[in-house]
Amino acid sequence: MIILNTGFFWDDLELGMRFRSRSRTVTEADLVNFVNLSWLNEELFTNVSDRAHMAIRGRVVPAALLYACAEGLVTPAMQGTGLAFLNASLDVSAPTFVGDTIHVQCEVIEHRATSRPGRGLVRTRNAVVNQHDQTVLTYAPLRLMRMKAETNVAIQAQE
Repeated sequence: MIILNTGFFWDDLELGMRFRSRSRTVTEADLVNFVNLSWLNEELFTNVSDRAHMAIRGRVVPAALLYACAEGLVTPAMQGTGLAFLNASLDVSAPTFVGDTIHVQCEVIEHRATSRPGRGLVRTRNAVVNQHDQTVLTYAPLRLMRMKAETNVAIQAQE
């Protein structure tokens, strides 16, 4: 049986491999819904009329929203093959505004089998890039991924 829309298996990836997500525009509805869901009701995100005294004058979005959107863009790459999100470092380098269009550029920076059969660890460096080709956020998630059945058998035979 063929399963449609399966993401990368651990063995499809290798150190230095790069891939890119689709793009998505961050909308006013995204901001409003995220602020209401997360209770991040800081005036920086909720006050549209009194912006003169704020450090960022545009309709800025929380980095947590940007990260969530980036993960949503990357998720198809591990659909059905990702087992667990283990950790990540995260750095914000520039603000993102309502109306910005983002995509994620990923590079595999760590790739190793685990002691448990059929699984491997993959860390990527993910750069969230806006429509001006400016990196606005980077993060490096470590994920537990499935191996293909034949790779699992080959690794067990080597042991």
